[in-house]
Amino acid sequence: MTTMIRKQVYLEPRQNVQIKQLATERKTTEADVIREAIDTLLGEVARQRRAQQAWDEALAFMEARYAQGTVSAERTWTRDELYEERLGRYGNPAD
Repeated sequence: MTTMIRKQVYLEPRQNVQIKQLATERKTTEADVIREAIDTLLGEVARQRRAQQAWDEALAFMEARYAQGTVSAERTWTRDELYEERLGRYGNPAD
């Protein structure tokens, strides 16, 4: 069994009632319900941090690209050429 660390917390009366009800419904302990809630919260916080980091990296990339200015060379392809190339690679989705 995993080593547990004892913590003492204060709950609002409604939280106490809801935890007791949930533990009874799940046929588990109140401590298990509380640990699961903590794990859920910590997982969500970690997900939000990863999302923020990804956004920060994307924003930094976009700002760096914007700082380079516009490309002065003219494009060497046409829209029709790209469409034909896609049809050759993947086929016509209407078929």
